[in-house]
Amino acid sequence: MNRVFLLIWIFLGFGLSLNAAETTKEGEEEGFNAKEVILHHIKDAHEFHIFGDLSLPLPIILWTDNGVVTFMSSEFHHDDAGKVVVEKNGQKFVKYHEKIYYASETAHDGSFVELHQEGKEVHPANQRPLDFSITKNVFSLFLSVGLLLLIFIGSARMYKGSKYQGVPRGVAKFTEPLILFVRDDIAKPFIGKKYKRYLPYLITIFFFIWLNNIMGLIPVFPFSANLSGNIAFTVTLAVFTFLIVTFSGNKNYWKHIFWMPGVPVPMKIFLAPIEVIGMFTKPISLFIRLFANITAGHIVVLALISLIFFFKHQYGVGAGWGASPVSILFVVFISLIEIIVTAIQAYIFTVLSALYIGMAVEEEHH
Repeated sequence: MNRVFLLIWIFLGFGLSLNAAETTKEGEEEGFNAKEVILHHIKDAHEFHIFGDLSLPLPIILWTDNGVVTFMSSEFHHDDAGKVVVEKNGQKFVKYHEKIYYASETAHDGSFVELHQEGKEVHPANQRPLDFSITKNVFSLFLSVGLLLLIFIGSARMYKGSKYQGVPRGVAKFTEPLILFVRDDIAKPFIGKKYKRYLPYLITIFFFIWLNNIMGLIPVFPFSANLSGNIAFTVTLAVFTFLIVTFSGNKNYWKHIFWMPGVPVPMKIFLAPIEVIGMFTKPISLFIRLFANITAGHIVVLALISLIFFFKHQYGVGAGWGASPVSILFVVFISLIEIIVTAIQAYIFTVLSALYIGMAVEEEHH
């Protein structure tokens, strides 16, 4: 298993070296920019980098002033600095830091993006169309949904046939223990007798988060997207939990929020706004925890690999080769930990969702 991870990360390291070469193409004095390389690999993109200069273009779908505009990302020719203009439907577009903008009329230092400085921050001043493109993260989302459908439809079919009498076969041998774990160790203890209503949701988010976490650890196509490290993804999952909790809340739940029973009236008035704030801090804690832990894991691994190229550019090729064994050893170690973290983060998100739902549906005790 260690050999597999070693080969995988050497492969990723070679890809990083190509990026490093591009970073220093314009001038060796710039050196290796680890921050730029790391951010490039963890952010979303309009194309899927496969190897070297080989990339898979993805569809760009824009809602513009002249209606819907579609084309493939390959028309930007891997440009991400706003220097390549794509003209469609009488409009001109440029890509700058993986975002699509309307191109300005004149070029500034080779770029068709007007930059506006606010203090130390520099932001593009160009207008943006509404972007509904199939990005790398969206592609990964569709892929994970397809894999989950194959897994669960396949598991359901394994139970068909009287001769097996409900005995799991094939992929069902893997899914059944996990489904029973979610039911018996998460749903029942935290929700109680009404758990069956919410069990499908808990099973879905557990497998969905876990699968996407694992896919993010595999640095080769068609995986490698950092979907769980995308704040929009984790916010959406947290919003689902928030909506379920809010619409499932019974009379007892709302009474404990707005008019806490068993305490003096002045204390009830004091506690009510705190409880209302707590309604929103719960889902916030859900999406921040998942986003931060997954993103931090990717950054640590990429930073360790970047040490090889940092030493190479600072002290020569020999130093880069000398740092390689230590860097790769730590990468393998962190990767093994990350495998455990993928399951832990899925478990924590599911447990907390079940806990919040259980608090909402709990009956009043007399």
